[in-house]
Amino acid sequence: MREDGGEERAPSGCEPGTIYVVATPIGNLDDITLRALRILREVDLVAAEDTRHTRGLLEHHGIRARLISYHDHVEAERAGELVQRALAGESIALVSDAGTPLIADPGYRLVRAAAEAGVRVVPVPGPSAPLALLSCAGLPTDRFTFVGFLPPKRAARRAALTELAERSETLLFLESPHRLAAALADMAEVLGAREAVVGRELTKRFEEIRRGSLESLARAVGEVDAAARVRGEIVIAVAGRTPVSDDEQVVARAADLDDILRAGLATGEPLSEVARQAALQLAIPRRVAYQRALDLKADPARCSKR
Repeated sequence: MREDGGEERAPSGCEPGTIYVVATPIGNLDDITLRALRILREVDLVAAEDTRHTRGLLEHHGIRARLISYHDHVEAERAGELVQRALAGESIALVSDAGTPLIADPGYRLVRAAAEAGVRVVPVPGPSAPLALLSCAGLPTDRFTFVGFLPPKRAARRAALTELAERSETLLFLESPHRLAAALADMAEVLGAREAVVGRELTKRFEEIRRGSLESLARAVGEVDAAARVRGEIVIAVAGRTPVSDDEQVVARAADLDDILRAGLATGEPLSEVARQAALQLAIPRRVAYQRALDLKADPARCSKR
């Protein structure tokens, strides 16, 4: 025992004055690397998003470690404290409740402060819920964007989706169970007819992976939610917008485009908004719809019904 009553610990095999960003399981407690276990066993201190949660993981693997809380509410002030401890020679492991720290979890301020102070930061890679779903979704993986959580309010959520509507890469989202049905419905309306995959409770006992169009998934989740509320951690993968040549789109959908634009212009909506809605509805480039709207507005005769 030390003089202060704390437990004596064996000398750390980790590099002194180093912060390790350690990925931990997203569900199955055995999904952890041998290196991560060694680091967690050897560091002087483990900074955890929820010390109770992390203690359960450590106990499962027979690890006794000094823990300190590091979550959203204490991140600003604790980042400086942990950097000072690293500068004094302590080795520190940063973990979140599940997956890779900083990916929609606390840690950015600590890593930023450590880099600015010249403290070495070492990644210890491992599980990540978005990548776990991407690996089995069957959607293109050569390019993808991790969006994270969408805004909770419908108007802000739809605005965020509108900004993503013309992206051609696979999109990865996180979502809370109680907003899943509404989020999928907004995705279906704003992003259009796209293939998507919803992963729930990945790697856990009640793991569920659903595939289908955004519209069918929104309908299915809505029906489930009406009967028994959806539970668990949610990841959504959505196919990017399929690139089609402007000429092909305009030739194939010219009549539909004109009808939609005429109806929109007749309501007095701003031309840019009319074009945006038409582009989303027909899944065509916005610039094509905008130029056609300009043409129609410039010639009232062409705006009239045939």
